Amino acid sequence: MTALHRWADALASWAIPPEILAAAPESPWVLPRQLFERRADARIAAPTGATHAAARAALAEPGSVLDVGAAAGATSLPLLGRAPVRALTAVDADDELLAGFAARAAGLGLPATVLSGRWPDLADETPSADVVVCGNVVYNVADLAPFVHALTGHARRRVIVEVAAAHPLTELNPLWRRFHGIDRPAGPTAEDFLATLGELGIEPTVARWRRHPEAEYATFAELADVTRKRLCLPRETEPEVSAALRELGVDPALPPDLGSSGRELVTVSWPGQGG
Repeated sequence: MTALHRWADALASWAIPPEILAAAPESPWVLPRQLFERRADARIAAPTGATHAAARAALAEPGSVLDVGAAAGATSLPLLGRAPVRALTAVDADDELLAGFAARAAGLGLPATVLSGRWPDLADETPSADVVVCGNVVYNVADLAPFVHALTGHARRRVIVEVAAAHPLTELNPLWRRFHGIDRPAGPTAEDFLATLGELGIEPTVARWRRHPEAEYATFAELADVTRKRLCLPRETEPEVSAALRELGVDPALPPDLGSSGRELVTVSWPGQGG
């Protein structure tokens, strides 16, 4: 089996068992927009990490940026005012987050072009850029080959991808075992992503790093509510979920998102081939 097929199969294994999904009182596919907005605002105020450093290095000369899976802008917007960005395009499937992206970009002095839809479906109508960034998206992409090829084909200088070292949802695995008695998958991982790139003929630059703990939710109760929904549990279990989170070592004063990017990260970059 190829690395690309192993990646797709590993992602497919994350499907929630039908009987648990059917009994869920609310959709477990929670998109906590408030988290993406808080994350973007925090990164804009104080950018850190290898992804930001790689993007700034690629923009040593003035240039344009394309942000694929942009959400509220945590990956690209911190560059504004810190690197000579001449044009900015964002692609995302969530219109509300895109509107927030556009508002933040305008507030930072560079109106952005925003395109609503999925990558690479929108590749043909998306302009090329000097630097293409893609932050914490690839674990949502089963068919990596066209996704990666479209990134490479749209970058004149560099593609920069940030990925969690382990699949983000693995942080919820102890809770699935506790509340449902089932074991969830352990992969894929960033190493599996690197293997797929090798199979596609890409030899990337790789930087492994750790983001400092920070509050990603406004309150611990907000984290508990999102976690409960992700676990397909009814509202009355929220006190039990809160207790379980504390037992896992979650600091109520710094509520992280379990099921998002995580703190152990890998920045992967390679030369673009765009015209």
